[in-house]
Amino acid sequence: MIPVQLTIEGLYSYQERQTIDFTNLIDAGLFGIFGAVGSGKSSILEAITYALYGETERLNVRDKRTYNMMNLKSNRSYIEFDFINHENKIFRITRDFKRNSKRFEDVKSPVVVFSELKDEVWVPLNHTSAEELLGLSYSNFKRTIIIPQGQFKEFIELGAKDRTQMMKEIFNLHRFDLQDKVAVLVKKNQSEIDQLQGKLSGFEEVSEDYINELQLQLIELEKVAEKHQVEYTEANENFQKLKALKNDFESLKQKKISFEQLSVDKVLVDERKVQLEKYELIFNAFNQLLLDQSKVQKEIELKNATIESQKNQLQLIENQITEVSNQIKEIQADFDALPIKLKQEIDLEFIIQILTFLEEIKVLKIRTEKGLEKVVEVKQNEELIEKNIKTLESDIKSLTKNKIDSTILMEVGNWFNQNQNIQLSIQKQEQKLADSQKQIETLVQDLANQNIKIDSFENDFKSKFEELETQKNAYEKLKHEIEVKKKISEYAHSLHDGKPCPLCGSENHPNVVEIDDVTTELHEISKLIAHVISEQEKLRIQQQNVHSIFNKKQLIEEQLSLDKNNFTELVNQFNTHQEGFVWKDFDSKDFANFEERKNASLEIEKLITEKNNLLTEQRELFEKERVNLEKFTKALEQFKLEEAQKESQIQQNKQNLKILNFEDFNSETIENVQNKWRNLKLFIQKTELDYTRFNQNLNELKPKLASQKTSIDSLEKQIIELNQELVAHTSGIEKALIQNQFDSLEIVHQTLQLNLNISQIRQELEDFRVKYETLKNSIEELEEKLKSISFDDEAYQIEEEKLNVITSNLKEATEAVTKLKTGIEILKESFEAKKDLLKEMDKLQKRAANLAILKNMFNAAGFVQYVSSIYLKQLCDNANIRFHRMTRNQLSLQINENNDFEIVDYLNEGRARSVKTLSGGQAFQVSLSLALALAESVQSNSKAERNFFFIDEGFGTQDAEAVNIVFETLNHLHKENRIVGIISHVEELKERIPVSLNIVKDEEKGSKITMIK
Repeated sequence: MIPVQLTIEGLYSYQERQTIDFTNLIDAGLFGIFGAVGSGKSSILEAITYALYGETERLNVRDKRTYNMMNLKSNRSYIEFDFINHENKIFRITRDFKRNSKRFEDVKSPVVVFSELKDEVWVPLNHTSAEELLGLSYSNFKRTIIIPQGQFKEFIELGAKDRTQMMKEIFNLHRFDLQDKVAVLVKKNQSEIDQLQGKLSGFEEVSEDYINELQLQLIELEKVAEKHQVEYTEANENFQKLKALKNDFESLKQKKISFEQLSVDKVLVDERKVQLEKYELIFNAFNQLLLDQSKVQKEIELKNATIESQKNQLQLIENQITEVSNQIKEIQADFDALPIKLKQEIDLEFIIQILTFLEEIKVLKIRTEKGLEKVVEVKQNEELIEKNIKTLESDIKSLTKNKIDSTILMEVGNWFNQNQNIQLSIQKQEQKLADSQKQIETLVQDLANQNIKIDSFENDFKSKFEELETQKNAYEKLKHEIEVKKKISEYAHSLHDGKPCPLCGSENHPNVVEIDDVTTELHEISKLIAHVISEQEKLRIQQQNVHSIFNKKQLIEEQLSLDKNNFTELVNQFNTHQEGFVWKDFDSKDFANFEERKNASLEIEKLITEKNNLLTEQRELFEKERVNLEKFTKALEQFKLEEAQKESQIQQNKQNLKILNFEDFNSETIENVQNKWRNLKLFIQKTELDYTRFNQNLNELKPKLASQKTSIDSLEKQIIELNQELVAHTSGIEKALIQNQFDSLEIVHQTLQLNLNISQIRQELEDFRVKYETLKNSIEELEEKLKSISFDDEAYQIEEEKLNVITSNLKEATEAVTKLKTGIEILKESFEAKKDLLKEMDKLQKRAANLAILKNMFNAAGFVQYVSSIYLKQLCDNANIRFHRMTRNQLSLQINENNDFEIVDYLNEGRARSVKTLSGGQAFQVSLSLALALAESVQSNSKAERNFFFIDEGFGTQDAEAVNIVFETLNHLHKENRIVGIISHVEELKERIPVSLNIVKDEEKGSKITMIK
């Protein structure tokens, strides 16, 4: 991650909006953030981590985080952070939270937006997870990129389990944790085996022999079925002939019965035919005439009812016209007087305005009197404030003359601080030289106590080793000879006549050797060999110890030489520093006098600040009073202007009165006059509305009256025409009765009431005729066909029973064949499926064996821990490159068998000890080395071109020389394309870092950030 820009507002001590552009800082490679304690240095890192993860080191959700993070003088906190991730993409994160305007302690949850820069446009993302963008959790972000204050040692003190989890996340070791995946595969494979076993259990009886046996049975059954088929064909042919003959006899009998019934029905059908012919004659002659007559009679009745209703409606309209005309007469007088009433209404409006203006003028006079009093009061306050301002300006001028320049105080103070640091470094270096010299003397004495000659100890040890090796070889040779004798003795005791010798194979053994028991001798020689080996081991341990002491002595002597050079440099630096004291008003030997004068000057500065603040307040009050005076003066002028305008309007309104006299209303209240005006206005509106409405009603009724009369006249004419049409229809009916020789119209009505369906009845009569003739012809044909043939019912029954038996046998044989064929096909398919299942089972069982091997390999995340330990050892090797340089090869970092960090102390015989025994400064050095190594590994894995690393404090635990080494290490990182930011209050670092941010906290405006190049 590379920071691009950070904007913060209303956060902790940052009251006003501050923006940090990291461009110059990143280009420098090494930069710092400096400021006094509590100025807000660490808040910058906290703003970055909170923007990314919504988490902070100091506060959690239970601590009312948003309230406590927000500046107490602010009502809004805002963080905006732009950065480049390992994929070289630019992202922006904003977090914005506000204070409840009604409840000071209620701060709302932040609004969070993640965006990516695409084509110069910020495009919002659909998530708010920094872990997706950076590939690091919050915990590991604190361990590898931004290390908060007090958390620098966390990584080396993590337990093995937590450290393994961290390595898994940072280096993506999850890809090696295949335990769950293997378990899923094992479970899936076993499930498939179980399913196959279940399927195979249904194929236990399926075999090729069983299928062949069934096929032989099928051949036999097919032969039986063929025999029954032949019998069935012959019997069925005979039976069908008898059945056809029986059907003919039965059909003839049934048709004769049906013909007898049709002959009876024929009489009724003939009568119905006569009735239909009479109905059709009357229907054609009278039906349409009677329908037309009935239609005209109904229309006459309907027109008579309508004309009666229209006459009633006419009477109603005439009554309404009379009523509306009377209403118009009653209101006519009031309507004619409306012009006068309208003028009275306008006059009343003018009178109301006059009365209102008079009341407002009274109020303006009162306000003017009070305004004049306020103007006098403000002028007096203005004069008093002006006097206070002059007094304060005089006091500040007097105090400024007695104050020492703050720049000089800062420079002199820095000189004294550096002088003290150099003296302390010289004292520490002197003590260090003495300690190193003492260690060398102790080591020399230790060698002397062991009778070790420094110049020839290597040759002495070599001679001793050669002497012991010669003794060991002689003893081993003797032991071998004794073992040979013992083996020969064992062979000799095992020889028997007739059995071959195990050495030469001969079955004859004339002279068997006899050898005494050598077990005791062999035991003694083994003890001598063991003693020599023990002496060799002791000598080897002594040699290693001497080598260790010699290396340690050599290492201390080299370090002593370096320390002497450093001591000389410190002394030279001290002398140069003394020459740099150029302030004549102070004594370089009298620090107490400087502190006294500095404190006095600071008191004066404080007093000047208080006076300036008071002066600012007085000037603000003076400006406020000036504004108030101007405002009151303008208000008085406005009152006078309004009063004059209202007097002018009153005179104008009096002149505009047409009918009413204002003097008649001078004693009345505005409310009474307004009531009269409202009543008059309502009367005018009602009169106009009623008069208009009545006339409108009258105009609407007159056309209706005329229309109604016209409608009645039209209906009367239509009734006359319909009566004439009715007479014509009646005449037509009488002529038809005469033509068809009917005595009365009653016979016609009775016949038509039958309401016969002519076409349907005619079709039924025709159908009966066809049926009658067809049946008659069919009987004649059958009688001719069966004239010389007879039918034996008993023979028919015998043939039918014989056919049923044969059919049953054929059906049973066919079903047996079909069933057996189906069974054989199913068994063949099952046999093929069984072969496929057995092949699949073989594959799954082989896969199960392979998965068992994988399960053992990846069980309990053992493989991940193994890979993690490799990464940790590589991390240690990379960290030791810098750690050796920082500790002058005195200490080294290693991983023990439990994957915990240990320190190898070369000043104490290279023994290992816990990292918890390190001093604060040493812990900072090893933590810094590890953090840098971890950052390098993260950069290598992410394939990022550059990487960023931030350190918050830690330098206060280092002496001057250690600070130099650490600084050189960090400065060298720029050449390795690393970017390092440092937060500190150590002034020495500030002078040596090329680019930095300086944080200054203002009591009124909060913390301010400036860049120093």
